[in-house]
Amino acid sequence: MRTALTIAGSDSSGGAGIQADIKTMTAHGVYAMSAVTALTAQNTMGVTGIMEVTPQFLGQQLDAVFTDIFPDAVKIGMVSSGTLIEVIGHRLSRYRAKNIVLDPVMVATSGARLIDQEAVAQLKSLLIPLADLVTPNIPEAEVLSGITVRTPEDMEKAAKIIGETYGCAVLCKGGHQLNDANDLLYENGSLAWFKGKKIDNPNTHGTGCTLSSAIASNLAKGWDLKTAVEKAKNYLSLALADMLDLGKGSGPMNHSFAVGGEY
Repeated sequence: MRTALTIAGSDSSGGAGIQADIKTMTAHGVYAMSAVTALTAQNTMGVTGIMEVTPQFLGQQLDAVFTDIFPDAVKIGMVSSGTLIEVIGHRLSRYRAKNIVLDPVMVATSGARLIDQEAVAQLKSLLIPLADLVTPNIPEAEVLSGITVRTPEDMEKAAKIIGETYGCAVLCKGGHQLNDANDLLYENGSLAWFKGKKIDNPNTHGTGCTLSSAIASNLAKGWDLKTAVEKAKNYLSLALADMLDLGKGSGPMNHSFAVGGEY
């Protein structure tokens, strides 16, 4: 059985983070493992508390995984501390991890900063160069590329800048801010658009986690990157179209996507 590791924070409501990653990996038929970077108290209406793990304990989690069940792919989600980023970068290099998918959670879709400038610098210098694929949304693509993204042509330019600067493939996610659900893959100098149909579903909490975990799962199963992205995008579209709504809250974070059987 193929294996995948998620390095991310825990979402107590189960809609994003480690919980969404494990659900997605399991639905794709791979064995899911985790290294928790932080605990959060949150539900469909927002986050009320965050408690980071210590760098030492994060390192112990990663050592435990890599020395026993070596992952065929690694997904990295939100890591808010520069010290924790250092630990992750050190361990991934030491163990020569493969098929690394980094969801660079830095800026919320609303534009709010989620990690400080020091952590962003560590992300750029330590983790992104190790990644095989980086999956920024539009605000994150702007931070990484240094340009303003307002058009599909801007997306192409930003993806090229990020890919050439850090030596990785880039999946620039369009989303409702720009061009509905059209995403752009930059890989080895080539560009490929993945067209998507916008689904009128308010339950968008955890879509980024689900997409990156699905890509990592497909890479673990041996698919090439372009096919892995295409399959992951189809999976997410089907999950959104299922219109699952578990939350009673009225906020914009009404819930989870890792539904259905193996894809």
